[in-house]
Amino acid sequence: MLKLPSNVRRLLAVAPLCALAACATDSASQADLVALRAELRAIREQQARMGERLERMERSASVLRAKPSQAPVASQAPAAAPASQPAPASRLDVPDLTVVKLKPKSEPAPALPTRVAVVEPDAEQAELFVSASPEPSEPASAPAPANTAALDAEFEQALSALRTGNVELGVAKLQAFADANPRHARADNALYFAGLGLVGLTDHAGGALVFERLIETYPAGDAVLDGMLRLAECRLKLNQREDARALYTRVITQFPGTAAATQAEQRLASLSP
Repeated sequence: MLKLPSNVRRLLAVAPLCALAACATDSASQADLVALRAELRAIREQQARMGERLERMERSASVLRAKPSQAPVASQAPAAAPASQPAPASRLDVPDLTVVKLKPKSEPAPALPTRVAVVEPDAEQAELFVSASPEPSEPASAPAPANTAALDAEFEQALSALRTGNVELGVAKLQAFADANPRHARADNALYFAGLGLVGLTDHAGGALVFERLIETYPAGDAVLDGMLRLAECRLKLNQREDARALYTRVITQFPGTAAATQAEQRLASLSP
């Protein structure tokens, strides 16, 4: 416990006596009473300061007492280990690395053999090779380019004859156009309109033949879907309902989502079982 100075203890002992003396007698002078009160006030202030200091010192002492209970765990751990304790595993696991000395870049790379001996074939093998090789043929003369404008005009004339009522002439010209120009861009259209002309002449058998030719010759043409629908109509006119069903089903399965597939679904639904 903190000890008070001797002068403080002396003042503390005198203070009660001064108070009693002031109360007991009235002979003390007023000046002495004021002096005693001032001294008592100073003693009390000093006592309060000493109490605060004592409280701070007690808190510091409690903190210092609490620290040694935690510190020895870390501070004494190395001392507790025996002198012959092995090194940590992390140090023992590091392998010894071999030092490799690289050659300087200025040293050239070793030369590699790049020469290959050329061996000439025997005379007999050369003769066999020459005899087996075909003789070069003369290049075939390229066909003269067709007059595209004239062919387009021919197609339009045939189609115009079909539209103006001369159906037989239009059908004949369209078929002749397809026969003479099978690779023309409108050859499939010529067959399609020729088939329509034959259907208009109530020649359903002839129209079916033309539409079949269209489907087989130009399966990727832009007229193949309509040609399949027209062929199914010809089959119905010829009382071939099963063939018509098969054509409608083919359009639905091979070309789903198209306008032709929608028409095929409607016409297939209208057919009685």
